Amino acid sequence: MSQRLQRLEQAAGGRLLVRGAHGTRLTEPGERLLAYAERMLALHDQARTAVEGGDEGPAGRRAIGLLEDLAITTLPAVLADFAVLHPRIELEVVIGPAIELRRLSDQGRLDLVFGDPIVMSGAALRWERRVPLVWAAAPGLDPLADPLPLVLFSQPCQWRQPALDALDRHGRHWRVAFQSTSVHAVQAAISAGIGVGALPAANLPPGAARLSASHGLPAAPTVDIAISRRADTDTDPALTSLEQLLRRAASASD
Repeated sequence: MSQRLQRLEQAAGGRLLVRGAHGTRLTEPGERLLAYAERMLALHDQARTAVEGGDEGPAGRRAIGLLEDLAITTLPAVLADFAVLHPRIELEVVIGPAIELRRLSDQGRLDLVFGDPIVMSGAALRWERRVPLVWAAAPGLDPLADPLPLVLFSQPCQWRQPALDALDRHGRHWRVAFQSTSVHAVQAAISAGIGVGALPAANLPPGAARLSASHGLPAAPTVDIAISRRADTDTDPALTSLEQLLRRAASASD
């Protein structure tokens, strides 16, 4: 096992495991590689079942809700893998703001929600993770402008206030230059040089530059993302598979 791990680390170009007094843990590259490895193993098992025959797996309709910010980075690969793993499932995906997803979930219209834990029922939470945001702007924008022009998500957005609080604590004056409920509109405004925005690293628009303390900005805040499920879906293998795929995709995109 040690020799195989050494060969894998050589191929990956860095350490994947760190051994310490409290046991062994994955490094950040190790966590990213694990997400892909688990996807490969799951697809291998499904392909083997399909070739050998046997149980055709669950069928029927499933409905899930996702924040747009998360959907544009995690959804394509997840849908592709899920379709291979569960070809008999009809999957409905609802993309919307956190409060709307909570309303639909409370009405029993969503089986799984991937988004902001603040508007989720605590009893339904299955997984939670903190994701760092990054400051981004078009290369031609002056990040030392006073006040600093900002590109923000419109209210209600739980990611908006932490960014403003970080700037206030840092003593930066700011003004809202653009705001929208659409992540694509926010990305377009950043690319157009309208202002500075705070986004997950995976959502940075093409050509945008990351900003840091050297640009007069504080550390960008971290935000929470989570997965919740209806209470009566614990034994549903299709939703369990989908939950695992979403978790792995979120880990791989950090």
